[in-house]
Amino acid sequence: MNRRVGAVGIIGAGAVGHTVATLLTAAGWCERLLIASGSDRTAEALVTDLNDMAQVIASPVRAETADVPAMTDCDAVVICPRAKFANTAERDVRMAGLTANAPVVADLGRRLAGYTGAAIVVTNPVDVMTRLFTEASGSARVYGVGSATDSARYRLALARLLAVPVASVEGRVIGEHGDHAVVCAAATRVGGLPAAIPLRNVHEELTARPRRINEGLGRARSGPAGAVLAALTAALGLVDTVVELSVVNPDGSCLGTPLRFTTGRPTVIPAGLDPVETRLLADADCKTRTAYQKIQHCVEGDTAP
Repeated sequence: MNRRVGAVGIIGAGAVGHTVATLLTAAGWCERLLIASGSDRTAEALVTDLNDMAQVIASPVRAETADVPAMTDCDAVVICPRAKFANTAERDVRMAGLTANAPVVADLGRRLAGYTGAAIVVTNPVDVMTRLFTEASGSARVYGVGSATDSARYRLALARLLAVPVASVEGRVIGEHGDHAVVCAAATRVGGLPAAIPLRNVHEELTARPRRINEGLGRARSGPAGAVLAALTAALGLVDTVVELSVVNPDGSCLGTPLRFTTGRPTVIPAGLDPVETRLLADADCKTRTAYQKIQHCVEGDTAP
């Protein structure tokens, strides 16, 4: 990765935003990080911490605070704010932030109207927020990271369950980043061959893994931040790869989709679903469309549906 890019904006200095900024500082392939937060004090503190780190490791990356409109010239922007709300949900946990986070994400979309760089959405429910930011901003290069994290967890879980090296597992999760995630078992290969997938055990681990992280750390950060880095390097043309990201399709659906990036340009690749998985994907589409209908009034800044 010899090419460098000019600037990456990070909106939201919480757990994921902080971790993304730290990884980018260590990676060294961008010249500047522009940090914005709901709290100026938090943004300034993060910038100070990052520049300390850059000095220690001789990173060329320099961090600075910025307001959101100043990020229109960035090569990429990471959208990871989180509204203040108490999430007490025990099921469909990621969807619990729908009505709280929607006004925040829609406002950012309007403030970045016409943005031409790559926008990476992290805020949950990420599939719905990706569509909301896309509609509010009119931007063409908007990606949500949920399925990339789920796919990594699937490969790790399956490798453990089958007692094989994780590098031998080729498999992905698409659809909703949530309870309607679709494990692409029919297309999964282990050592290049079809395998019997213990789906019940896989789903149990996909549910338990984020819960384990949240109970111990309060919120997942490193995994989602890694997914952001994978999305950034692909969308900015730094690496050619396949990654599962949420994108808005012409029919209005927005779900995790396998994308092949070549010099920063994505093309959809077939997921290889069987009939059951196809039905599950349709269920995920119905769920996320219904959720979007509840918050689409936020696109124009309306306060009530």
